[in-house]
Amino acid sequence: MFTLFSGFANEELLDEILFLTVAAVETTSTALSWFIFYMSKYPHVQQKIKQELLANNITKRTYLTSETVDKLVYVDCVLKELFRFAPNVDITVRTVIEEDEIENVKLNKGDTIFISFSNIHKDKRYWNIDPNQFLPERFLNEDKNHSPYALLPFGGGHRQCPGQDFARLELKIIISRLMQFVTFTDGGEKTNKGGYKQRFTVTPQQMAVHISFD
Repeated sequence: MFTLFSGFANEELLDEILFLTVAAVETTSTALSWFIFYMSKYPHVQQKIKQELLANNITKRTYLTSETVDKLVYVDCVLKELFRFAPNVDITVRTVIEEDEIENVKLNKGDTIFISFSNIHKDKRYWNIDPNQFLPERFLNEDKNHSPYALLPFGGGHRQCPGQDFARLELKIIISRLMQFVTFTDGGEKTNKGGYKQRFTVTPQQMAVHISFD
């Protein structure tokens, strides 16, 4: 069979392209769903985003570029906390290529290892502030210099997502615009319970928020 790149058949390459296209849409929409949910639960975070936009003279008429949104340090913190608290994907999988041992657990060549993002992101050994709290400010101070492997929203090492920079920029622009036009409020404990359901990504199970236009 003809191969376009060494190790990839045409069908395999097409599958990868289609997967990346679908993944980009699904993960971005999932992240925004969680953003809306948590903003309805933590209104003070919304207000701090709005204040940061005003402090940087970013208005509804401001043309948003990568240079413009780079000024939004607190929005960066909110995104990191969002990724940490509600990762889009539950796990990643790796195959052991040689025998090893980690904390007295023997790993054999060929073993499949399931790595839980939620467990890592909330492991108290790697965070100075209680990881069970939704607190974007942690990334401004105590947890600013966390281990790079304590937060893996896009994976790690040479297998990390190649589109992560674009995804962060896209999300920052959407969030900035949303916070300039609307405010999200809690729709009530009975209907805005949160929880999660597993699809292609991990999405909110019960979300009902009120939207007011600023």
